[in-house]
Amino acid sequence: MIPIPVVVCVLGGWCAIYLADTLLKSSSSLKASYEDWLLTYGLSVSPFHMRWQTALFNRQFYNWGRWKPRFLYLWFSIGMVFGIAAMFGSVILLGKTLMQTLTQMLTEAPKAQNDRMLQVVVPGVNLPVSQLTYFFSAILISGVIHEVGHGVAAIREQVRFNGFGIFIFIVYPGAFVDLFTTHLQVISPVQQLRIFCAGVWHNFVLGVASLTVLFLLPAILFPFYYTGVGALITEVTEDSPANGPRGLFVGDLVTSLQDCPVYSVEDWNSCLGDLSQKSQIGYCINAATLQQLSFPARVYRRLDGTVECCSNNSLTDICFSYSNNLDSHLYACLPARKVIEASQVCRTNMDCQKDFVPSLCVTPSLENQTRLIRVKHPPHIDMLFVGHPMHLQYTVSLSSFVPRHNFLSIDLPVVIETFCKYLISLSGALAVINAVPCFALDGQWILNSFLEATLSSLIVEKQNRELVGFLILLAGSALLAANVALGLWMVTAR
Repeated sequence: MIPIPVVVCVLGGWCAIYLADTLLKSSSSLKASYEDWLLTYGLSVSPFHMRWQTALFNRQFYNWGRWKPRFLYLWFSIGMVFGIAAMFGSVILLGKTLMQTLTQMLTEAPKAQNDRMLQVVVPGVNLPVSQLTYFFSAILISGVIHEVGHGVAAIREQVRFNGFGIFIFIVYPGAFVDLFTTHLQVISPVQQLRIFCAGVWHNFVLGVASLTVLFLLPAILFPFYYTGVGALITEVTEDSPANGPRGLFVGDLVTSLQDCPVYSVEDWNSCLGDLSQKSQIGYCINAATLQQLSFPARVYRRLDGTVECCSNNSLTDICFSYSNNLDSHLYACLPARKVIEASQVCRTNMDCQKDFVPSLCVTPSLENQTRLIRVKHPPHIDMLFVGHPMHLQYTVSLSSFVPRHNFLSIDLPVVIETFCKYLISLSGALAVINAVPCFALDGQWILNSFLEATLSSLIVEKQNRELVGFLILLAGSALLAANVALGLWMVTAR
């Protein structure tokens, strides 16, 4: 469910704004000056919607629209082809997403949600509050680049440009351009397509540019940061199991998890995934040392069938299972750090037979899904983690970039990486959604112009072409509405 404080803040804020707007417009003494102030600054207020429009950037838009006409013609012609392809592709993608959502609802398989390419994002629900700055900044930039595409293409096609603006709808920011409608109606359908497709085309280019920056980031930051030596800790949450005197600290460099080497954040995530999927690994210990360290303890089974042989009050001892030539199910309560430190990992006793010294492979006897993990972060003593591997993934933030100098921030590469990822996903999503043949979106005008350009010789009557377009728009709108409604339900109600 959406957190109640978030709902209260949003509704309360919009009610206060709309109430103030209504009172000022109904006041006999303040109405005229208030409306003049709104007109002067290009502001308008309506329920859950506020917009600002200006002509300050008109000259810049005209400069862009008249720059290298041949290049712009080729640029927006490519964008037209992409926009038409995106219109058909978006319908296929939304149809696939709808089928995945319905399948998940019927089977109640929570893992299927991660497989969907398009997901409804609700701040405070499936978007962490700490990521809101990235999210809203990426949405605003994607919207601005989208509308710049429309504006420049319109000027290139000799359509009058009236102004540019920014709006806020509920909590989501966006942008728009104001074009002279009469000019749009008199140009050819192909010219219209270049204008209407320019927005999704620019979103696609922005996504590709962000992906390129993300891919080349190690090379771009090479003079200041180096990579490939480990995963640098940038944050450990207060409730993290890795938080403590012998845990992980900001600035530590993790080099391995068990016998899995870590050279980057990707390796860290991959190692944790492997550790959670595979069975618990064991450790080689000298047979004489095993007898020396172990002490008598009562053995009993937990509810999940696993065996415990240590006192529940012990913070340093762990129950280990092992086998010898006589018995395959033996258990010993051992001090974990003494057993694990400087020990070779193993799966069977055969892995420990070296230098003719009798050794055994002892494996922690833990609850299902619980793992004992040795985390190396030199020069500090190894951290021994007991718990689900995913708890480390969710409560520890890392970076693959290690500063070459102490004065450099360890957070800067993470900020750039995260922002690029948000630009890629949100700019791509904006391109897909706007390309859908749906009422009030770019897809509506792309579809209408496409039908005029391709079906005018097959369907002579304009009224019939409009009917075909209306039916397609109705189906596209229903498809998008179904995806949004079911997506919201999956995120907020389940």
